[in-house]
Amino acid sequence: MTSGGSAAPSEGPDRMSEDEALPEEGHLRVWFRSLVTLAPAPSPRWSIALQAALSMFLPLGLFTALGRGDLGLQAAGGAFVATYLTAVAPATRARALPVLGLALVACAAAGVALAPVPLLAAIGLVVVTLVISVLHFGFRLGAPGPVFFVLAYGIATHVTAVVDGRRHADPLLFLIALTTGVAITCATAVVFVLVRRVARPGSERIGQPIEGSFALGPDSRALLVRVIVVAAIGTLLSLLLVDAERAYWAVCAGVAVIGVNAGRRVAFIRGSQRLVGTVVGAGLFAALAALPLPGFALPVLFGALQFGAELFVIRNYALALVFITPLVLLLIVSTSPAGGAGTPGALIAERVVDTLVGATLGALSGFVHPRADARRG
Repeated sequence: MTSGGSAAPSEGPDRMSEDEALPEEGHLRVWFRSLVTLAPAPSPRWSIALQAALSMFLPLGLFTALGRGDLGLQAAGGAFVATYLTAVAPATRARALPVLGLALVACAAAGVALAPVPLLAAIGLVVVTLVISVLHFGFRLGAPGPVFFVLAYGIATHVTAVVDGRRHADPLLFLIALTTGVAITCATAVVFVLVRRVARPGSERIGQPIEGSFALGPDSRALLVRVIVVAAIGTLLSLLLVDAERAYWAVCAGVAVIGVNAGRRVAFIRGSQRLVGTVVGAGLFAALAALPLPGFALPVLFGALQFGAELFVIRNYALALVFITPLVLLLIVSTSPAGGAGTPGALIAERVVDTLVGATLGALSGFVHPRADARRG
């Protein structure tokens, strides 16, 4: 990405540009190769993957041990913060994560406030997606893009929805649990910095800087237009054709496809990878949901899925989604206002449809960008 207001340099698939990452050897061959090969990692991912896994495992394990596994599941959303600024110098990242954590909690708080009125929650989804995307692209925060902030809003509206005249989950306790999860994620990052400082003095300062100024360059403005289109149309389609409470999943799928990369071909590749990875991941969710897992096994399972997702996300996006999809589906079904009573098959069908809608919108929005040859001209 360029520095003039576009997304910050980042690792993995989002670094691909139309011209340098996708050779002219046939779209189908490039697409198939992207599904079955692991791209080389620009740097080792074990540390980041382990941080993300612990950020998921620790709050869930803590609350489960205290007999409040429900709050642990709500706190687990704080681990979303661990997916950001992974290419930034660890010491700088540890100082910046609390700011992103506050933004995540703010998005969730907006979801909690609007949850009682589905129409307002749907409008809020578009507004929150727009605001967080402006800030994300303007400060060039890089991969994975604004998607997890939008997901935090959506999960908040889902978990604290009104059922039979009362909130399914207490709004204040939900926000306290999520804030606790964010705090554990930030503390984990600090601990890893201290370990680095002892093991390899100076290594905690090696990495990319964070852009301090706000600017929206041409690429960032194009990405922002795509996000607005996806959020508005995805929400409208959900309102008209399915269910307002499912709108956040379609919008998240589209925003994830957009990522932080400006390019038509990458939009198509990410869209198709999103769909393939979600379908396979949904199958894994069905298998896991059928197992009689005891409560103490959930922290380990969630941590393992988070570890796999972060380990592979920059090497094969579809493979990462095989881990991400069951993780999020398990999180949703375990905190569902329906008490998880819906069958896994029904939930899978809903999410696959929502993903198809969102991923298609995200891929088609790539036409906002000019063709590669026009850019070169």
